[in-house]
Amino acid sequence: MKLTEQNLSKMQNIIKEHQFEHAADYLIEHTRQGVRLSKKKLEDYAESNNSRFGGDPDLPEEVEWPLDSEGTPMTFLAQLQLKDVAAQDATRSLPTSGMLYFFVGVDEPAYNIEHRVLYLPEGHSAAAVRRRAPEETALDEVFTGYRMEARATLEPPNYGYVDVELIENDEHDYESYEELCFQLTELDSGDIGTLFGYPSTQHGDCEFEAALMLLTGSEYNYSMDAAMQQIAKHCGGSTERAQQEIQDMMLLLAVDSDDDVGFCWWDAGELQFFIRKEDLLVNNFEHTYCSLYSS
Repeated sequence: MKLTEQNLSKMQNIIKEHQFEHAADYLIEHTRQGVRLSKKKLEDYAESNNSRFGGDPDLPEEVEWPLDSEGTPMTFLAQLQLKDVAAQDATRSLPTSGMLYFFVGVDEPAYNIEHRVLYLPEGHSAAAVRRRAPEETALDEVFTGYRMEARATLEPPNYGYVDVELIENDEHDYESYEELCFQLTELDSGDIGTLFGYPSTQHGDCEFEAALMLLTGSEYNYSMDAAMQQIAKHCGGSTERAQQEIQDMMLLLAVDSDDDVGFCWWDAGELQFFIRKEDLLVNNFEHTYCSLYSS
């Protein structure tokens, strides 16, 4: 998606400040417009329907707690008050009202993790009140509740996605590129979640894995070529349609490990939820993919 005029101007100024004009076209084309979620204070539950990591969710009485395939209650991760989060979404992809909830099952193996993304339109979410988590949930963890705040960011390609040959030259190495990235994202020490940015990975293939499972039900074998062939077959043999599916796979939410909340995804990794752009634009959150990256 093309950058807004405001974001384009911001990028051009930062590129000039860091003297990255040699990679300007590449950076402008590949930088994503994201939303960062930062924890602000411990949740006291004095108010309902605010954005939150950990703790207990606010759910209407008629909404059943999500269960995994063995009938175990899933573990609550986060809830997003969409009127606040969508206001920071330059892509205009999110619903502008209601609540979005994230629940997860056992995080082993690291791919195709059982989960549930639950969307409640404003009329339903208005009746939501604090729902205590079941005594035992899938992760057998108790996460501390923190209120979160959303802000708009620019998300340039990270280590797994950037074309190093294009951003490095005789005067600039990867370290100087990271300095530019920090300024674009306006990194905050409280950051714990990201929407619509780049997932953490070493190989830049997360969208292939997600698209392969969502479209064909097949597990990824770490070959992008093989995945592309399977997706193209699903798309009637069209490589162009398969490439578009990969391009349209969006990082709905990435959740970092965080000591305060108690999130720890394997070796301090990142939990990632993906959705097809086609589904996101019609508010269909029943068709998502969850995986985990840890170095």
